[in-house]
Amino acid sequence: MSPRKNRRSNDAVRETGAGAYGGPQRTEEGPDGDWIVRPVAGGTKAYRCPGCDQEIAPGVGHIVAWPAEGGGLDDRRHWHRPCWNHRLDRLPNVQRSRRGPRY
Repeated sequence: MSPRKNRRSNDAVRETGAGAYGGPQRTEEGPDGDWIVRPVAGGTKAYRCPGCDQEIAPGVGHIVAWPAEGGGLDDRRHWHRPCWNHRLDRLPNVQRSRRGPRY
């Protein structure tokens, strides 16, 4: 008797649309517009998160988001999960001069 096979076939993954790190892409609605969001597993390339301006190291799971309307491949952005969840709570990044007041 041969051992039992517990792995899913590649066809089952394609049919459900399940991603490698948590599921298929979804559309999120917000005051900043509609976004297509896809969770991804970490790859071999580093990305820069637009929320915190820190690097997403290779091998770290994260979110890829792009505008639902008119968004193409060049509009995709890689975000840390917490940065994406709190993107609407952030204050604008105010640039001050070196000699300006810091209050």
